[in-house]
Amino acid sequence: MGMRTAPPGELVVRARDGDEQAWAALTERYTEMLWAIGRAYGLDRADAADVVQLTWLRLVEHIDALRQPGRVGAWLAVTARREAGRVLRASWRSPCPPDDLVPERLPGPPSPDRVVDDRERLTAVVDAIGMLPDLCRQMLRLFAASPTYAEVAAALDIPVGSVGPTRARCLASLRKRLEGPA
Repeated sequence: MGMRTAPPGELVVRARDGDEQAWAALTERYTEMLWAIGRAYGLDRADAADVVQLTWLRLVEHIDALRQPGRVGAWLAVTARREAGRVLRASWRSPCPPDDLVPERLPGPPSPDRVVDDRERLTAVVDAIGMLPDLCRQMLRLFAASPTYAEVAAALDIPVGSVGPTRARCLASLRKRLEGPA
């Protein structure tokens, strides 16, 4: 069985013993989820990168103490949430939207009308997302990074079976807020 398909617990045991390929497989498997968690907290790229690095550092520091090596993904998700909370509390938050909410532009300068329309649409979406419950805001930011349902469940500490229905309710609520009063 290759490292890519090895169970997480086996990778942890091998990484404890200094197997560099096991470490590489762990980081390949979970780094995207850690990025998604950092971004779900509304952190900019630099702060999210700090969360990812700090989370891996915590695993290096505590790998010998893991009681359930097979649940390393959940351990990493919880640790990333804690680190993201620390970074968020320690930093001054800019009122600017995260980079991943800014629409991509077509080549060439946009017309002034297009700039105004895009800005108004972006502001409406950011405002509508900001009015959603915390769980919905975090979930929508996570899904913007394309993680799996299992990764979202681990990141938000909810059952995998509730991810789909919760996502549907969050999107319906966002849609309703964007459409405004009927």
